[in-house]
Amino acid sequence: MEQLEKVEKLRERANVSYEEAKEALEASDWDLLDAMVYLEKKGKVKSPSRETYTTNYEEQSQYVSVKDKVQEQEETGNESFFKKAGHFFKILFQKSKDNSFYITRKEEEIFHMPVWALILLLLFFWKLLIPAMIVALFFECRYSFKGKDNLDGVNKAMDKASDLADKVKDEYEKL
Repeated sequence: MEQLEKVEKLRERANVSYEEAKEALEASDWDLLDAMVYLEKKGKVKSPSRETYTTNYEEQSQYVSVKDKVQEQEETGNESFFKKAGHFFKILFQKSKDNSFYITRKEEEIFHMPVWALILLLLFFWKLLIPAMIVALFFECRYSFKGKDNLDGVNKAMDKASDLADKVKDEYEKL
């Protein structure tokens, strides 16, 4: 870097005149850092404010008691989206593990599987599985769920779907 560039740089950083910057650089053998120190010693530049650090707990306002923070979070109930989603999927998996999906025809069980297996099949083969299940309704197949949980609402919906398929089939036969 040329002398003029160094003078200009020091003048901008130290907010001094060209003459003072040149004098400081000449006194410090054209080293910018030494020139800044030289100007600080002469009182031309304000030295940076001093910072102190301590490990004393009482003086640190940013420290919060862990116990207080946990209690505050429990009171506000502010869980992150990912924690809520994780909790939801954990419950969903537990319920799908504890319950089973049954297919019956004329009151005789044809097939059953855990609900989690049904979910996986629906995720990957929904284009084949859903039409097959609808067609099976017209061949007197009925679907239900059994397990630890109260699944009456879901089973009522399944019964309504089966009843609707029976009505459509009866109407078709009348034609």
